[in-house]
Amino acid sequence: MLITLLSAATPVQAQNQAPSRLLVFGDSLVAGYSLPPDASYPAQLEKALKAKGVNVAVMNAGVSGDTTAAAASRLDWALADKPTHVIVELGANDMLRGLAPEQARANLDSILAKLKQANLPVLLMGMLAAPNLGVDYGRRFNSIYPDLAAKHGVPLYPFFLEGVAGDAKLNLGDGIHPTRDGVAIMVDRTLPHILRFLGQ
Repeated sequence: MLITLLSAATPVQAQNQAPSRLLVFGDSLVAGYSLPPDASYPAQLEKALKAKGVNVAVMNAGVSGDTTAAAASRLDWALADKPTHVIVELGANDMLRGLAPEQARANLDSILAKLKQANLPVLLMGMLAAPNLGVDYGRRFNSIYPDLAAKHGVPLYPFFLEGVAGDAKLNLGDGIHPTRDGVAIMVDRTLPHILRFLGQ
């Protein structure tokens, strides 16, 4: 199904197409930490996709506090919802806890391998290390996402928080989690990539 057809489809046409089931597998940035359910990234993304005429159910598989290791341990459970496509957004908690980037790399590698084995298309959302963790840590952590995207042949959105990180007006008081408006910007920025992804 070509993305040009998806993006041009009317809501009536979309209803006649087999719906996609998009699983957003991640941490609190997906779960919608301290936000009402309709303000989470998956909820706002589904609304934006449907406004484009895409017949899709976006499933929120975000768990606040999840590291890559914790997420890897619950992947089978998440896949029980039988998605047709998967977005993987993980690694922020590994970074905030200062865990070894090599551990995050190995866990994400395992997750992507399992999804590939299940023949599920994947879009990988990248994360960047906080500058205060140092140049060496940043180099080791930031390289995880482009390296694994290339290894597994999956598309990469380089930085999930692009346009939101560091802006106090778009984040909650903790300076880490986006507000409803921050999430809206994330949806707007990622939407073209997700439309292409769903059209593959």
